[in-house]
Amino acid sequence: MNAPRTVTVHTRDHGPVTIPEPAWCLGDHAPQDGGHRADIAHDGEETAAMFHGRTLLGARLTAYPFSDLGADPLPLASVELDEFVRLTPEELDGLAAVLVAHATRLRHLARTLAVLRAGGEVRR
Repeated sequence: MNAPRTVTVHTRDHGPVTIPEPAWCLGDHAPQDGGHRADIAHDGEETAAMFHGRTLLGARLTAYPFSDLGADPLPLASVELDEFVRLTPEELDGLAAVLVAHATRLRHLARTLAVLRAGGEVRR
């Protein structure tokens, strides 16, 4: 059995903070060095719909274990929402097809999130 992973993030308000690293986290904490402990985040791999070269509804697992904004310390789904675009009927139909396929991936992400929040573990 593998030992649990940990990561150390150097914060300006609490110095070095060593925390457990979930298996689903991509592990890129370098951009968080020098920030505040409350901003430490674990981020999973993004899934997104692509339409006409644009990324739509990017979603990923995320957790802020020390958030001081009332955020849940358990993993959540982070979903990016964007802007209005003008589409022809054909383009709108194409967008609908892309969104149907993406909905399947979002449902899978929701089920993964439910397992994590219930205390289970998910591998990347």
